[in-house]
Amino acid sequence: MRCRPPSRQRRGGTLKLELRGITKRFGDLVANDRIDLTVEPGEIHALLGENGAGKSTLMNVLYGLLDPDEGEIVVDDVPRKFASPRDAINAGIGMVHQHFMLVPVFTVAENVMLGAERTSAFGWLDRRRARRDVAAVSEEYRLRVDPDELVANLPVGIQQRVEIIKALVREADLLILDEPTAVLTPQEIDDLLTVMRSLKAAGKSIVFITHKLKEVKAIADRITVVRRGRVVGTAEPSASEDELAALMVGRNVKLTVDKEPATPGDPVLRVDGLSVADDRGHRAVDAIDLTVHRGEILGVAGVEGNGQTELVEAIMGLRPAIGGAVELDGRPVLSSARHVAASTAAVLASGVGYVPADRGHDGLVADFSVGENLVLDRYRSAPFGRGLSLKPTAIRDSARELIDEFDIRTSSQATPAGTLSGGNQQKVVVAREMSRPLSLLVAAQPTRGVDVGSTEFIHARIVAERDNGAGVLLVSSELDEILGLADRIAVMYRGKVLAVVAPDTPRERIGLLMAGVTEETAGDGSAAEDGDE
Repeated sequence: MRCRPPSRQRRGGTLKLELRGITKRFGDLVANDRIDLTVEPGEIHALLGENGAGKSTLMNVLYGLLDPDEGEIVVDDVPRKFASPRDAINAGIGMVHQHFMLVPVFTVAENVMLGAERTSAFGWLDRRRARRDVAAVSEEYRLRVDPDELVANLPVGIQQRVEIIKALVREADLLILDEPTAVLTPQEIDDLLTVMRSLKAAGKSIVFITHKLKEVKAIADRITVVRRGRVVGTAEPSASEDELAALMVGRNVKLTVDKEPATPGDPVLRVDGLSVADDRGHRAVDAIDLTVHRGEILGVAGVEGNGQTELVEAIMGLRPAIGGAVELDGRPVLSSARHVAASTAAVLASGVGYVPADRGHDGLVADFSVGENLVLDRYRSAPFGRGLSLKPTAIRDSARELIDEFDIRTSSQATPAGTLSGGNQQKVVVAREMSRPLSLLVAAQPTRGVDVGSTEFIHARIVAERDNGAGVLLVSSELDEILGLADRIAVMYRGKVLAVVAPDTPRERIGLLMAGVTEETAGDGSAAEDGDE
């Protein structure tokens, strides 16, 4: 017997969607409050809002993952009830989640066939058919994915394409993309927008969930703005970023960073000839020199994967050096020659704050409460603990103060941190690291996946740390963030610092440096050849 993927009535490859009065409650929290939304056939419709505004909840209702308390879903003028994702798939709706639903040890084709397996006449899984399906969809929509490649070996941007192919193989006419650019590099974002345009040209509809204004303006046909569970307005992509930001947040938001010129003091961090290997044993950081002074922000610019992660981990005592040294306030904390390697706990105790690039993996314990996460690096010391004993009252009182100060939107300090929106999780990390005296702040991708209101707040806190006399090492793949915050910019490419430049350096020159093009290589094409490897 052959197992076929679910079938449905086709309507010429297009689909119209209407959400009418959708309401979803979680106890006293109204996540969606009578939301109306219409997506026309062949339209890219942006659903714009802050983290925690209810965007993903609404799409989970549409995809059959949650039951609405009120309202109805109408597909091609027919009211539908989706009890599961299978019902949504049968209606022509596919969803690409922010956190991909892929099995790393399976191939692309095996992931695509998972849940809709086809078998041969002898009962064997028809992997050949799955590979043909992947190849056909890849070619039709110019997605360029190898059906036989293991997902674990693919970069994040290609993994996302696999999720899109999964939906298209199941004949989706409307795709929900939930924060699809949150984990992509600038180049991967450009590739995704190109893919979205090709899908639109083929008659597909797309619901694009995001909080990034530039991307919305670049790709959307219409924009619906959601704030605290309600639709607060609709806009055309011609609306200004300031107008969209004000709709999202409910107030005027400064999209540029206000700061006075830096007044650098003594060096607080010295990186001298540092070389670091990645997890595969390859040299990811190649004999670099950096100095961060008190009272300045040194921004490290570069496309992700050029050694920034390994650099930060070595400074924080999370990765050994294979050469060179790191000093904090003149004291060696890492030296391959002198066999010095301070622990991460010792680095933090010396007055270093650390905002990691991956808050879920390195910044939070999802099952711990907000209050517990706010003392993760201080629970052994007064007033939060002594010896093996914790002081719950002190932890609770401190958490309440920080929740107010850093505008962490949670019902209680006892709420598990993993249940917060991404932006509020990031605020927990920032509050923990910036609520004690610092001599150095190491901030890696500090606003990744964070909405404009939270970004404004985090940027202001980083500048405040600088103005209070701390040195700041800022690592970001967002060039706008580097240009807005940094007092000096070090550009990394393939593990080396190609140049340290001023923030008023032409954007085009910094972009060329990020691509490996220096004045020495511009004439011989060597960087371009590297990029084609």
